[in-house]
Order: sequence, then C-alpha cells, then structure tokens
Amino acid sequence: MTRKIPGLTAALAVMFALTACGQNTASTPDSNASAPAETAAPAPAAAETSHSDAPHWSYEGEAGPEHWGELESEFATCETGKSQSPINIDHTKIVRSGEIKPIEPHYGKLTDATVINNGHTIQVNVTGEDNYVMLDGQKYTLLQFHFHHPSEHQIDGKNAEMELHFVHQNDKGEKAVVGVLINPGKANAVFADLWKHLPEKASEEAVPLASPIDLSVLLPQDLHSVHYDGSLTTPPCTEHVNWNVLEQPIELSQEQIDLFAKLFPDNHRPVQELGDRTLSEGE
Repeated sequence: MTRKIPGLTAALAVMFALTACGQNTASTPDSNASAPAETAAPAPAAAETSHSDAPHWSYEGEAGPEHWGELESEFATCETGKSQSPINIDHTKIVRSGEIKPIEPHYGKLTDATVINNGHTIQVNVTGEDNYVMLDGQKYTLLQFHFHHPSEHQIDGKNAEMELHFVHQNDKGEKAVVGVLINPGKANAVFADLWKHLPEKASEEAVPLASPIDLSVLLPQDLHSVHYDGSLTTPPCTEHVNWNVLEQPIELSQEQIDLFAKLFPDNHRPVQELGDRTLSEGE
C-alpha cells in the first residue's frame, strides 16, 4: 500500500477552496444533497437537477432520521429494514474467525475526482478503477469518500468525534464501505490547510480536483477491522452493504474537529439494532 504524503495538504486545500458556493446548508437540499452519501458518485447531469426534483431529508426535525421511512416510498427500508447501519460495535458480541481476512486497500494518487459540499457532508467523488480495496478476494472500486460528525458507529456504546467513510462497489454492483473513526489528539498536518478552506455553502455541482492527492495517508497504520452486513446510512438505506469499521482511529486536533462541526454540527444517523447479525473479525 502506497503512502506518499508530499503535496497532499496543498492539494486538498485547493480542492476544497474551489468548491462553488450555492445555498446555505440549512436550506432545502439540492439533488446532490439529497443523494445518499453512501451511493455512487452522481453523474454530471444529476448535479444540475433542480432542488424540487429530489426528495428532502435531513438529520433533524420532521425530515430527520426517525422519519426517513415516512418521507418517500423509496425510503421505506430506513424504517422496515432488519440490517440497518450504523450500529454499536459491542466487543462482547464479536465472533473471531480465522476465515476473516484483513482488508487490503490499494489506494494511491487520486487524479480524476470531484468535490462537493452537498448540504449533508463534504464528499469527494471518484472515477476510474485505480483506487480499490480487496475484501475476501473480491475487488471493490472506490466511488467516493465523505465525513460525519459525530461518528455514526459507536465502539462499546461511545461515539468518536468524527467518522470518514470510503464507499466502494464491485463489478456485481454490491457496495462495501470502510469506516475510519476520528478522535481528538494531535493536529493532523494533512488536514491543516484543508480545514481552513472548508466550503461554507452547499453547491449544486461538483468541482474537479485541482491537483492529485494520495488517499493512502487517510488510513491508520493498523487496518484491523470489524465486519458486518449493514446498509447505507442515508436514504434510501439500501441493505446488504459490506461494512468494515477500522478499530484504530486517526487523529485531528480538537480545533480541526470544531471547524468541521461549524458546518455540520450533527450529520450522523443514530445507531440501529444489531438484531441477529454477526459482528466478526480475524484472529
């Protein structure tokens, strides 16, 4: 796995500085804002769709998570599904198995991508097949990555300050997400300039990256993960998503976390019932 850091900070800073300003995040989301954060990157035409063409959902109030299933018939799984995400990762319920293989990320330089503040998160949409992850012998190509504050998954009943989701898809159209928890600690040099240029407004269209960035440095050194069968954490809450939550977090300073929180005070879905699902990890 490649870990090349030079030039990443400046590239990320320019990337987010270029994000076009549109409506305020508190206003009715546009089509990109309404697109599920865990789905594939939207096609260019979709980015130009008017606000009224997309169903409205939010993280609070009458359009909040507890009402998602009532908003549109296509969101029904958010209420009726039995394998929903996120969850509380309870270590007393983890099944250890020698059959579970560690994830194998193949992340390098990202050169063909776009970035957007979609009203629900900061999201980078990826094209091409150069960045992918191997899970149990299957290749899942990276579609996009985005952030949540606070974390969506809990570890033994506690949320982390933030969470980063890398969303992938295999050639069968099946989704896999790698979740990276973020806790307060030392200032992260990679994000230092990036956080200074976080776009304050939602945009109606994604903007191309100005410079290549190296994705591998956004992962912790220890890639040990907990696996379970889950769902998208945003409408339409589609199930049978291969979830892999890394147990080692990365760090941002509290100041860096607070800067993101100014834009998104709360953009996380509450934990869902585990039910009869299995939490598993390798030996």
